[in-house]
Amino acid sequence: MTTAIPSCPQCSMPNTYPDGEFIICADCGHEWLTQQSSEANDDRESTVKDANGSILSDGDSVVIIKDLKVKGSSVTLKVGTKIKSIRLVGGDHEVDCKTEAGQFLLKACFLRKA
Repeated sequence: MTTAIPSCPQCSMPNTYPDGEFIICADCGHEWLTQQSSEANDDRESTVKDANGSILSDGDSVVIIKDLKVKGSSVTLKVGTKIKSIRLVGGDHEVDCKTEAGQFLLKACFLRKA
């Protein structure tokens, strides 16, 4: 029975190995306790923060802080557009929302809480 060794919390590279009570990153040399790694991963996955550092949750309203061009389309989401009733999902693009232009998955770093 093997347990998955987590990626480095500092540089997020997967090249890590256990050494006694510690886990060591071979790329950057960062060391941390095995208990801290599981707690850090739980905290990182459970919170989504906007561009200002405010914690977002399902149903919040947000405002776009930068013009966003939609790939494969001529649509541009304009700065200042207010989006109501967001939904948080896992993955790289954390926010699922509906706008007048359609439904999109957006990164939280381009949003601020309204």
